[in-house]
Amino acid sequence: MADDMELDLIEISPKADPPVCRIADYSKFLYHQKRKAKEIKAKQVKVVIKEIRFGPQTDDHDYNFKLKHAENFIKEGAKVKAYVFFRGRSIVFKEQGEILLLRFATDLEEIAKVELMPTLEGKKMNMILAPKGKKQ
Repeated sequence: MADDMELDLIEISPKADPPVCRIADYSKFLYHQKRKAKEIKAKQVKVVIKEIRFGPQTDDHDYNFKLKHAENFIKEGAKVKAYVFFRGRSIVFKEQGEILLLRFATDLEEIAKVELMPTLEGKKMNMILAPKGKKQ
């Protein structure tokens, strides 16, 4: 039948019983498959992580400025990695850094959820916030 129509016999599902075949133009079939794969790849969500850096004694004005930036990042659908960087002897203020990050999380709790609670890794105390809902 395929030869009469001057088309190709394409095996779609070889493991089915009986095997599923289709009569079509093979080059056109490959073109459509590549196009579908490209569309699927374009629809994939790429996770973006934005970083916000604090010091252990960050002032209120700086804190509010960074808070607004974090809100914008989360509304765009990006994750936010907030961290407090301890320099030199400021590592003594670990508690202040943790309090600052927890305050940051509570200020953003309406639009974001905490994915990783504050943890100290070397000279950094990290926390990751992700947007609430399906906007990721």
